[in-house]
Amino acid sequence: MYAILDIETTGLSPSNEKIIEIAIFIHDGKEIIEEYTTLINPERKVPYNITRLTGITNEMVEDAPKFWEIAKDIVLLTEGKSIVAHNASFDYNFIRNEFKSLGYSFKRDRLCTVKLSRKIIPTHSSYSLGKLCQELGIEIEGRHRAAGDAFATVKLFEHLLKINPTLGKMDSSRFYNIDADIIKNLPEETGVYYFYNKDGDIIYIGKSKDIKTRVFSHFSNENSERALKMVDEIYDISYELTGSELIALLLESNEIKVQKPKYNRRQRRVTSHYGIYQYTDENGYFCFKAEGVKGEMPIVCFNSAKETRERLYQLSEKYGLCQKLCGLYEASGACFYYQIKQCNGACVGEEPVVDYNKKVQKMLDDLSYSWQSFYIIDKGRNNDEKGVIKVENGKYIGFGYINSEYFENSLDNLSDIIKPYPDNKDVQQIIRTYLRQHSIETIIKF
Repeated sequence: MYAILDIETTGLSPSNEKIIEIAIFIHDGKEIIEEYTTLINPERKVPYNITRLTGITNEMVEDAPKFWEIAKDIVLLTEGKSIVAHNASFDYNFIRNEFKSLGYSFKRDRLCTVKLSRKIIPTHSSYSLGKLCQELGIEIEGRHRAAGDAFATVKLFEHLLKINPTLGKMDSSRFYNIDADIIKNLPEETGVYYFYNKDGDIIYIGKSKDIKTRVFSHFSNENSERALKMVDEIYDISYELTGSELIALLLESNEIKVQKPKYNRRQRRVTSHYGIYQYTDENGYFCFKAEGVKGEMPIVCFNSAKETRERLYQLSEKYGLCQKLCGLYEASGACFYYQIKQCNGACVGEEPVVDYNKKVQKMLDDLSYSWQSFYIIDKGRNNDEKGVIKVENGKYIGFGYINSEYFENSLDNLSDIIKPYPDNKDVQQIIRTYLRQHSIETIIKF
C-alpha cells in the first residue's frame, strides 16, 4: 500500500518554514482507494512569491486547520504504507519536522519518483514533475497545488509500476546479504553507523544526520564499482546514536583511525593537507608560511595550497600585517603593501616589533578557539539529555552526555561525564570548522 502525496509550503527549509497544503492519495498498487486534501494554517504570513507560485493566499489559509489539528489524520492515513512523492525527501522532511514540533516521531518508508524515474526510464531530458509528465503525456490539472501535483505523481507512479511491478519492494527476508528488517528498523536520527563483513570485521564507518536514509543510499548507489563491491560484502549493520552532529563527526574520525576499515581509505571528508605555520624571524617579528601539513600541528588547516594562501591574504588585510612576513610576497626589500602605504614597514624594520607582534597575536587569538578552555553543549540522544564536548587549553579532551536536569542545576559535574578521546589535527579541524559554520546551543568557558 502506498500513500502518494504532495505538499505546498511557505519556503524551502523544513526547519524554518511551514506546510500550507497537503494532498494524500492512498493507492493499493492498482488504483486510488482513498483521497485526502486540506489547506493548513501555517500560523504565519504566506510569502508573496509563494502566493504567486501556488495561488494560495493568506485569506485562504486563515480559517484552515492548523497542522496539529490534522496530524492524527496524516498518521492514520499513512500508517503501514510507503510514502511516495516526487523529490520525496523534501515532502517527508517537512512532514517529519511538523510532527517533531509536536513532540511526535513520524517514521515511514518512502519512495522517490525522481530517483525511480531516473533508474527505470533513464532517457528523459529532465526529471522535474512538470517536464517529465509532459513527455509522458500525463496532464497536470492544478500545477503547484498539492492535489494537482499529487495526482500527477499517482499517474507517474502507475506508469513506473507497469514497467516494474515489483517497484520499491524488497525481498521479504533479504536485501543483498542483509535481513531486510535490519535496514527497515534503522533510526532516522544522527549518529555513526558500521558495516560488517561475513567474518564480523568492520569494513566501513560513516556518519549521518539520518542513518536509515544514508545507509539505504549505499545500497542504491550503482554508479561506482567500489560501491557495488562494498555492498556485496555487507552482512550486518550496527549504529551508535549521538544526537549532536559534531559528536558524530568526532566519533567517526576516531573510530576510523582505531578500526581502520577496508573501505574508509578514501574518506568522504577530505583530510586537510595544507596549513598556516608560525615562526619568529631573526629580528623577532612573528611570521607565517603556508605549507603542506607534516608532523607539526599548524595553526589552522585547509584542503589546498590555494585556499591556504587566500586565507592568509584575507588575514593580512584584516589585521594590517606585512605580506612579506606572511610569506605572500618574495622580495629582498619592502613588500608591495609598503609601497602603497598599507604596510607600516615591518618588512624593512620600520614598524616596532612589539607593535607588529601585538597585531599578529590578535590574529592568532581570532584564529584559535575563541576560548582556550570551554565546554560545547549540544543536542543529546533524546530530549532528556545534552551532549557535551570538552576543550581544555586548546586541546580536545573528549565528549559525553548529561541529563538535562542535572545540567541545569549544576555545571560542576560536567568533567566527570567526559569520555576521553585522542587529540589530533583532524579533530582540531572538525571543531574549528563546525564552530565557524554552525550554531551551537551553548558554549561555557572555564
